[in-house]
Amino acid sequence: MTKTFPENFLWGGATAANQIEGAWDEGGRGPATSDFARLITKEIRDTEGAFDTHVPHNAASREMVADMKAHPENWELPKRRGIDFYHTYQEDIRLFAEMGFKVFRMSLSWSRIFPKGDDPQPNEEGLLFYDAVFDELHKYGIEPMVTLSHFDTPLHLAEAYNGFASRHTVEAFVRYAETVMKRYKGKVKYWLTFNEINNVLSNPFTSSGVILGGAPEPLSCNPYLGNWQLKFQTVHNQFIASALAVKKLHEIDPEAKMGNMLCRLENYAESCKPEDQLQVMFEDHFNWFFTDVQANGEYPYYMKRFFDENNIHIEMEPDDLKILKDGAVDFITISYYMTYIMRYKGSPVPQPTGRLVSDIKNPYLPKSEWGWTIDPIGLRVTLNRIYDRYHKPIFISENGLGAVDHFDENGHIQDDYRIDYMRAHVEQLREAIADGVDVFGYAWWGPIDLISSGTSEMTKRYGMIYVDQDDYGRGSKKRSRKKSFYYYKKLIASNGADLENDAVIEVS
Repeated sequence: MTKTFPENFLWGGATAANQIEGAWDEGGRGPATSDFARLITKEIRDTEGAFDTHVPHNAASREMVADMKAHPENWELPKRRGIDFYHTYQEDIRLFAEMGFKVFRMSLSWSRIFPKGDDPQPNEEGLLFYDAVFDELHKYGIEPMVTLSHFDTPLHLAEAYNGFASRHTVEAFVRYAETVMKRYKGKVKYWLTFNEINNVLSNPFTSSGVILGGAPEPLSCNPYLGNWQLKFQTVHNQFIASALAVKKLHEIDPEAKMGNMLCRLENYAESCKPEDQLQVMFEDHFNWFFTDVQANGEYPYYMKRFFDENNIHIEMEPDDLKILKDGAVDFITISYYMTYIMRYKGSPVPQPTGRLVSDIKNPYLPKSEWGWTIDPIGLRVTLNRIYDRYHKPIFISENGLGAVDHFDENGHIQDDYRIDYMRAHVEQLREAIADGVDVFGYAWWGPIDLISSGTSEMTKRYGMIYVDQDDYGRGSKKRSRKKSFYYYKKLIASNGADLENDAVIEVS
């Protein structure tokens, strides 16, 4: 069998509005939860702990939000400035087109459309901005894939209703979704509901607008600490919002498709011990849960015991189960960055780890500067497992390498480490397609340097396009091409056939 990529395979890149747009208070935009995500530098990580519950990378309490609003000068809040895509989108899209992008996965800022999230009328200036972005993409033949909510809940909904803990926010989301799906009918064929919906558990503030306050126990940034009842009720409400958005899209534009988005966590057992295999099974269930509901339209059997043993009782309205069944997504999208090692944690129902980076290191895999394992074969494994489970088309909506980039003596960034990462993962993607997995596209996370989601820093760079800006917003914001820019351009031009690392930086 010839190992090739399908004709019309969608190569491209992925970003989020809250990490690139900036202009947080321009064009009628209202404040969003992402505007209150603090900068976590290496010095803070080294001294206070990267994701310690005492150092939340995203604000998680009313007191912290209030202090950030009252004294912004005391906080570094880089997502407010982004990389100024709001003003530079034409230049940036032109660079994406030069690479040969077929798709650009992006998100809308909900509070740019509805400043408070539930306003009587949408903000026309915000709608016009995205009209202009979509028109610019289509000028170059680039298909937009649009995420409705990417860690960017309007702050008013968080403060007044505790975000998606309330059905009011569900209603506001569906109205927002209906507004933009009608407005951009014919301009957007692919939509996603919630970015990495499983991160509701670890980032309740930014991803779902839930703020600590009045909860019977702390709403920790650790997904498996704090008020589980509140977190899983929030998850349920987002499931309902997603399903209702799917139904609306099918009514508004039968030709368009709606997908989900899961942060895929592929797990390996530490040993051959059956107990370690049990832990892997449990961790997998906990990850699959989100896509099982969104793709199959029903709660899976295995969560009942977990809910019972942790005193979690989901409050449902009479039609909720039918809404879920009628609102299954059309395709699956995932972010894939690394794999994890699991060890049995005891008890009949093992407790999940709840960490982004596994405490147990895999001796067979290299790691990034941020401790993320690099496992291209894991991508092939997980794609096969997803397709075997759902038999729905798959789009890789995020894959990438965060690294510290340095200029050489000629003022160029020779980022062969990024090229090696991309090449190895695309090779395994090609193998998965040869296995028979239906994958229709691949988006590199952060084709242009952007603000880190987790730490709000610029030091951790993913882009093939360099942005002259540091963690504190200093710099010219000038864009320049890295070596990986030319590599990806060559790869796309060959539809994935040419993976040799022989690209060179072109001097203009």
